[in-house]
Amino acid sequence: MNGVLFLIAMAIFVFGLWLFGVAELVPGFEALVFFAGILCVATALAIPTTLLGRGGGR
Repeated sequence: MNGVLFLIAMAIFVFGLWLFGVAELVPGFEALVFFAGILCVATALAIPTTLLGRGGGR
């Protein structure tokens, strides 16, 4: 289960970075796409800290 959550979080993280890159290519929606990238990266970082916990000794 931890491996699956890691892969999901990594995919969301990479997608967020991709959104950062394509934000300037979407005329009129640059800020919206960039903000969506911020939300994706924040979500990807929140998954391991909230759902997986510290993992030490479990």
